Amino acid sequence: MTSKVTEEALGYEQARDELIEVVRRLEAGGTTLEESLALWERGEELAKVCRRWLDGARARLDAALAEEEEEEEGTAGEADGE
Repeated sequence: MTSKVTEEALGYEQARDELIEVVRRLEAGGTTLEESLALWERGEELAKVCRRWLDGARARLDAALAEEEEEEEGTAGEADGE
């Protein structure tokens, strides 16, 4: 599965939950080197998906806060001009 497919197919919670499972399996040990490398690669991919979701959420929050500030400044300016 490619990163693009993963990004499009997984929501944040799904990626996070799978990442938790990958970490749990790596920490538990008992896997071959090849399996461990595959798990690590999958974990890196999932971490990127999570980061993209979080970065997108942060951008939306920042935009909403900036819009709110502009509205408040506009309202304050109108009150001062009256």
